[in-house]
Amino acid sequence: QVQLVESGGGLVQAGGSLRLSCAASGRTFSSYFMGWFRQAPGKEREFVAAISWSSNTYYADSVKRRFTISRDNAKNTVYLQMNSLKPEDTAVYYCAAGTKATMTPAHYDYWGQGTQVTVSL
Repeated sequence: QVQLVESGGGLVQAGGSLRLSCAASGRTFSSYFMGWFRQAPGKEREFVAAISWSSNTYYADSVKRRFTISRDNAKNTVYLQMNSLKPEDTAVYYCAAGTKATMTPAHYDYWGQGTQVTVSL
C-alpha cells in the first residue's frame, strides 16, 4: 500500500512558477513509476509528466520545456517544477504511483488527493 500526499499548489499569475511535491509512504517508493496528471473542470484527467525508476522522464507536449519532473528516492518524494505557467494550466494536479511504465491514468495503482493550481491572467 502506498499513500501519496501532494502539496505546493496555489494561485499564480501567468508566466509565474510553482513547484508541486508528492510525498509517498512506504519503503518501496523507488520501485514505482510516478506520474503527474491534471483535471480541469468539465474535462477528463490528462497526463502531464512521468518519471521511471531510473529517472527517465516523459512529458505531455503541452508542458514540454516548461515543466520538469524529478524524484528523490531518499525522501520518497516526486516533484513537478512548473515554469512559464499559462491560464490553461489551471487544474487540480494529482500524483500517482504504479508498477507499469505508462501514461494512462487507469494503469496507476495509487493516487493522491490532488492540489489546486490556478493561473490568472
